[in-house]
Amino acid sequence: MLADTLGTTGSLTGVDVAKHRLAACRTMLQKYSLGDRTRLFVADGTLFSLLPVNFPEWTSRRSWKDRQKTRKAPELIYYGKHSGLVGQCKSDVGYDKVLVDAECTHDGSIKHIQKFEFWGWKSLDRRVLDAERTENLLQLQLHLLTNGFKLLKTGGSLVYSTCSLTVAQNECVVQQFLSTHPSADLQKINLADNWPCRSGGIPKTLRFDPAVSQTSGLFVAKFCKL
Repeated sequence: MLADTLGTTGSLTGVDVAKHRLAACRTMLQKYSLGDRTRLFVADGTLFSLLPVNFPEWTSRRSWKDRQKTRKAPELIYYGKHSGLVGQCKSDVGYDKVLVDAECTHDGSIKHIQKFEFWGWKSLDRRVLDAERTENLLQLQLHLLTNGFKLLKTGGSLVYSTCSLTVAQNECVVQQFLSTHPSADLQKINLADNWPCRSGGIPKTLRFDPAVSQTSGLFVAKFCKL
């Protein structure tokens, strides 16, 4: 959907630590011919640091020196011919927009919860309710949000989202992030005025749920970098 919205301007960078998810994304890009301005990296989203450097068209003809510099870079598994490159030289520009679709317990996803019919409901404690796993997830979510914001250019927009219904993975992460990032401005999502959703526990954040939205659970917060 993001690649489709992009049209013929700009480029899109996708980052995921799971190669199989990116492979599925690559298949969709190729199937619907939407990947010309897209690049996909297998990398840890809490550490990814390649900023966009735009060129008219991708080329494999790079100097030996440039190839040596990028040998240890995150694995690039897909690139569109008009997507340009990232990380080939120093840049402090940053990304115009960043989406942090954070790993979560998926407790708001109806389809995910239905899988426990197959997995067995006894595994719910280990997969969703385990306190240690949840604490690790909270740290991961905060680090993903923090690094995503670091890669954002001044004046750019970042959206943080999860498919969890819990306050800990949503409002608490947002509050903790805002407390340490004075340049982050939580913004109202104006397009949401006509959406079937409700306000989150923090003003300007949004929540979707089966009762109000007739969808799975979803939390959304939008930030601008001042």
